[in-house]
Amino acid sequence: MKKQKRILIVEDEVAIRQLCQRVLTSEGFEVDVAADGKVAQNMMEKRQYDLYLIDIRLPVLDGKELYRWLQEAYPDNAQRVVFTTGSVMGEDTQSFSQSSGRQVLTKPFTPEELKTKVRQALKVMGG
Repeated sequence: MKKQKRILIVEDEVAIRQLCQRVLTSEGFEVDVAADGKVAQNMMEKRQYDLYLIDIRLPVLDGKELYRWLQEAYPDNAQRVVFTTGSVMGEDTQSFSQSSGRQVLTKPFTPEELKTKVRQALKVMGG
């Protein structure tokens, strides 16, 4: 039997967090959630994830800071990040996502777009 892929969703908006969790769990993924970057950091130190779905705008520690920390602490895991953003990408967000080379899922997104983006990201990572 194939091992379940584990995904960490880092999202401060409850409705979006729940939607992602519901959709991805129904697709057979094991899903953990964190409401801010600091909580996510603690979780990342304790568990290995196949994919990280990180909102760029987060309280406490934002997605950019979390990603930079991940690059330093766990460089291999930084390759497994997909960002979500609700801001029509401002220049700083746009240049950040381009320089990171990570995929971006723009909110609002449909469950279908979420599934497609997650599958694509896992395929690219050889998952």
